Amino acid sequence: MDRQERLYDVLGELLYAIAKADGVIQKEETDALNKLLSNHAYGEEIKWSFDYESSKDSSVEEIYNKVINFCHGHGPAAEYDEFIKAMKVIAEAANGIEDNESEIINSFSKDLLERFQRDTENLRFFEKDMQRED
Repeated sequence: MDRQERLYDVLGELLYAIAKADGVIQKEETDALNKLLSNHAYGEEIKWSFDYESSKDSSVEEIYNKVINFCHGHGPAAEYDEFIKAMKVIAEAANGIEDNESEIINSFSKDLLERFQRDTENLRFFEKDMQRED
């Protein structure tokens, strides 16, 4: 599996966490997922990951942590905007976005932003340090 496929594999896990955040995956959420993925280049990979985590009945916290750890290691990616939009589509599918779902969406954005800002600050510090050595 290449890096891009793995990134979308993680999206399936993240969408599972959103759907499961309120305790149960509802039919409206799986319908929204199927519609969302119907023409997606990585639709099969995303759906496979979602179904795999669903079959294991993985905990939302476990999956969320796994996703965030992967994204931290992967680094900044334009696809994260797509991830956030997809989470919102799934969360809105059944009775609108609930508090647990909103918390995951907001945490995802915040966790990545904080991490990548720290990385940027560290890089600037490193560059300044390297300039002093010259």
